[in-house]
Amino acid sequence: MIQSIQKWLLKLNVEKCCGMSFAANIKNVCTTKYYIEEGKIFYEIVKLDSFRDLGVIFDSKQNFGEHIKEKNNKAYSVLGVINRNFIHMDKSTFVLLYKAMVRPHLEYANSVWCPFKKGDIENIEKVQKRATKLIISLKKLPYLERLRQLKLPTFKYRRLYEAILLRFLI
Repeated sequence: MIQSIQKWLLKLNVEKCCGMSFAANIKNVCTTKYYIEEGKIFYEIVKLDSFRDLGVIFDSKQNFGEHIKEKNNKAYSVLGVINRNFIHMDKSTFVLLYKAMVRPHLEYANSVWCPFKKGDIENIEKVQKRATKLIISLKKLPYLERLRQLKLPTFKYRRLYEAILLRFLI
């Protein structure tokens, strides 16, 4: 690698370089130390347990729990903004606001971090359950009935649909 860096005259910012090992079990994590040579000085690459790349939080176990928690909190805060500023919403206004301001937080790059744990799946769905209760006329209806009237699918259905589309596009 050092030869290719010198060959292509690629300068690395050593302060921004880091390393991470991915493993399902902590015992299997690689403990090798890596270094970058700059001139005659060798800098050790810092090892991280989690890092953010393109808005997705990766951790060494690849369970994305921290990422899902952060995205849920962001979606709830946006719901709070909608609730405070749009007191009496009709269905079409809600759907427009929801699709534009809330759902993107919960779906961005979900082909990478797609939840597989039941608790994570339920926590993501709770955001939509709470959101659909913001419409006063639908508040007392069951969740699936609210979705039917708003013509919104569940997040589980959307992830499955996107996975099938992605499979056919590749």
